Amino acid sequence: MKNKLRNLFFLIGVVAVAVMLWKFEMPYDQVLQNVQRAGIWFPAVLLLWGIIYFMNTCAWQVILNAGDTQTQARVPFWKVYKYTVTGFSLNYVTPVGLLGGEPYRIMEVSAYVGKERATSSVILHAMMHIFSHFCFWAFSIVLYLLLYGEQMGWGMGIMMLLIAAFCVLGIYFFMKGYRNGLALNVLHFFARIPFCRKKINGFIERNLPAIERVDQQIAALHAQSRRVFYLSLSLEFFARIVGCLEILFILYIMTDQVSFWDCILIQAFTSLFANLFFFMPMQMGAREGGFALATGGLAMTKAFGVYTSLIVRLREIVWIVIGIALMKVGNKIRKS
Repeated sequence: MKNKLRNLFFLIGVVAVAVMLWKFEMPYDQVLQNVQRAGIWFPAVLLLWGIIYFMNTCAWQVILNAGDTQTQARVPFWKVYKYTVTGFSLNYVTPVGLLGGEPYRIMEVSAYVGKERATSSVILHAMMHIFSHFCFWAFSIVLYLLLYGEQMGWGMGIMMLLIAAFCVLGIYFFMKGYRNGLALNVLHFFARIPFCRKKINGFIERNLPAIERVDQQIAALHAQSRRVFYLSLSLEFFARIVGCLEILFILYIMTDQVSFWDCILIQAFTSLFANLFFFMPMQMGAREGGFALATGGLAMTKAFGVYTSLIVRLREIVWIVIGIALMKVGNKIRKS
């Protein structure tokens, strides 16, 4: 990637972090008190996310290395890890997500594997990351029915049915996209937006052969490399399960009367609620509301949810700063 573009992404990240810190509602002395209250659990949460990003990186690396590995160039693992962390950081701070991190990752990886392969791998990994959301929510519905099905009322039953229908629809959409490719369909969808129609249609006309090749690569992974497909999906899914330990660590600060299974349900409901507000940077407010509702729904005090959302927000800011800083590190490409 050219330094001018990298500096532009870096500037966007720095400005976004500055705005987040400026808009932070809690006084900084109270934030410090809450971090001190967390004790060893806050560093544990930060380390946990280093492991989660490692699993996300492995999921992307598996896709990048699919195919004829003897003739294809490889991206060093630590570079993929760096691009993964920075990509997620940019997604956190840009509205609608994916508008910052994915273009950045494509431009960085293109220097190693070419634009088409970089584009298809990033799109596939983004699809896998979102697809694992639907699998995680579907798993959580089954878990809730096993744990609390007997005490479920009509209202909760209707909500479970709606969420289940949403998950089935999402899984069907992604499986269809994996079989037939998704890039062209997504571009056609955005081309229906009035202000974007002319630019996107022009982009499609100029780059149609390249877009079709990207779709062919996406479809080929599902059709020819089932092992790679399911390995990448499993890594993303289990990264979400491991991520539920964050809720457990934080709740241990206040109570030991909580199970890991409840933490999975809290995380599932919170992520579902927050993703309904995907257009907001860092899903401001939605995450906090989701934690409060989820803990309240499991007969915990809502104060637990408020405190959990605070620690999670602080963890996000720390890793965003790390991701933005990594953008300026290790950018030289060694030529063989």
